[in-house]
Amino acid sequence: MSTDGTSTVASRHESRTRPHVVVAGVGSEYRRDDGAGPAVAARAVEQSPATHDIGPLVDPLDLLGRWDRADLAIVIDAVRSGAAPGTVRVLELTGTTVSSSPGVTSTHGISLSGVLRLAQAIDQAPGRVIVVGIEGDDFGRGLGLSPAVDAAIPVAVQRVVDLIKEVQVCA
Repeated sequence: MSTDGTSTVASRHESRTRPHVVVAGVGSEYRRDDGAGPAVAARAVEQSPATHDIGPLVDPLDLLGRWDRADLAIVIDAVRSGAAPGTVRVLELTGTTVSSSPGVTSTHGISLSGVLRLAQAIDQAPGRVIVVGIEGDDFGRGLGLSPAVDAAIPVAVQRVVDLIKEVQVCA
């Protein structure tokens, strides 16, 4: 029994029924729009206290060991896809998207799909991975987001918060 009179077994069971959600902003604030991911992640987690911010991360490879076996991992990153700067896209990585993700790329050395394949190979992959991509404009050195990306931050934050609420309601 715990100090409040409830069974510790019941308490452990309750904590297991809540989905384990992690949020990771990938990018560097010192590369202008590349800092969009960490900015969105920090704000989204402030609004969703049952989640864990596992960033900021500089490279997708840093996800290994941090997102292991989460029920849902939401990764936010600046992307280059040819869309208008500030465009927010949401993509769930599945078996199909992991093997071929044309069009949207990361500005980092290893792709997110490559990291997910590696996590799957070592049996540490999250149950679901959703990417929230924000089309960047300026990836040069320096602080601060471009106007289009800065304007898209609240939109991306709301998408992340909605994704978190969705998985918590379904649990």
